[in-house]
Amino acid sequence: MFEDRQDAGRQLVESLTALRDERPVVVALPRGGVPVGAEIARALGAPLEILIVRKLGAPTNPEFAVGAIAEDGITLIDSATVRQIGIPRGELDRILLRERRELERRVALFRGDRSAVDIRGRTVILADDGLATGLSDLAAVHALRARGAGRIVVAVPVGSREAIAALREVADEVVCHTIPRELMGVGGWYRNFDQVSDDAVRAILATFRPTQAAAAPADVGQRREIHVDDAGVRLTGDLVIPEAPQGLVIFAHGSGSSRMSPRNRKVAERLNAAGLATLLIDLLATHEEGRRDLVFDIPLLARRLVAATGWATRDPATHGLPLGYFGASTGAAAALWAAADAEAPIRAIVSRGGRPDLAGPMLASVRAPTLLIVGSLDAQVGELNRAAAERLGAPHRIEVVPGAGHLFEEPGTLAVVADAAARWFGTHLPASGPSAATARPMATGDTGGPNPVPGDPPTSR
Repeated sequence: MFEDRQDAGRQLVESLTALRDERPVVVALPRGGVPVGAEIARALGAPLEILIVRKLGAPTNPEFAVGAIAEDGITLIDSATVRQIGIPRGELDRILLRERRELERRVALFRGDRSAVDIRGRTVILADDGLATGLSDLAAVHALRARGAGRIVVAVPVGSREAIAALREVADEVVCHTIPRELMGVGGWYRNFDQVSDDAVRAILATFRPTQAAAAPADVGQRREIHVDDAGVRLTGDLVIPEAPQGLVIFAHGSGSSRMSPRNRKVAERLNAAGLATLLIDLLATHEEGRRDLVFDIPLLARRLVAATGWATRDPATHGLPLGYFGASTGAAAALWAAADAEAPIRAIVSRGGRPDLAGPMLASVRAPTLLIVGSLDAQVGELNRAAAERLGAPHRIEVVPGAGHLFEEPGTLAVVADAAARWFGTHLPASGPSAATARPMATGDTGGPNPVPGDPPTSR
């Protein structure tokens, strides 16, 4: 028996001291793995990082895992168990969507705008408080491999024989203090196995990153949560306005993603640093998140994006700012659809891994200069972007990011996206069209979009 997670971490250290000379990074799985990982990191003098993983629980027994998801788009499904239980595809999609939203919330809560520790070529100790099925830790190992970890050592106080065997197939080493003949439950091996709170996780992380408190950057003049009503549905958004903003970029998330999307938030952070305000808004309400039909209802998403745009043109803090859209996946189609309205006051659009093809008949009516960013490894979406570009009525450019897949999780690729977006908006928002002082609310709107700026790479119509 372990007294608690801290005691378990201290007992684990005895088997990990040989790794001290490898200058490892300890990566803990919130929430329960963080107290364990903190003890290991302190004893080895190592940095403590987190990796967010979410278990996919069976519909009738959420504690029984049928899969797991991790940061960077890693998804593992135990297909045999799903078939055995008889989980319908639609129900599995709803579980996936719900857990992805929670994963994004935790990334934003625990890491915020801070970049993850670079683990390329490093020895990584993956810490958790125990292994039952091991699916969460399997997903974590795959995520760490994708980030370029040199060596992965899984360290847990207690685990089932089956989970240990499965992890030994994918990790370089598994260190487990106690492997019982039969594991009825991880909590049974702790005298105190109370749930670890979000606040407790943040407090532990703060002891390792005392200079990275949650205070807003000095150049941010305003941060606040806003709400927009559309046909009785309340939409929530996060507004960030730097000092002396040059424009406002409204984010249209797609494929069930939300304003908590860590990728979109990283892009927004880069735009804020470039002097642009950002509004990340959920286009689906909480009770709608599990409906895949709404994720692909482009007219609905576009209508709600228009409602958010109208709010921005009326709010005193953003009224008069030149406006742009940043769309990802199906959100890119919604952005193009909304911008096709002749009265839309949109001066520039950027799509990341988007599905502009889903905007269909509205493409020819778009007038705002549009940048389509795709990954070189995302062949299918790249082809869809090229076909849609032929139908666009606006000046546009396709930018291919070398070595990037659909989610841009490869090291350095998201930074390329953020820099390209900052350049595009920096060129097209303040440089042309009506001045900020004369921009009108969306109800009376401006038509058309800016012309290409001399010196830009060639664009096509």
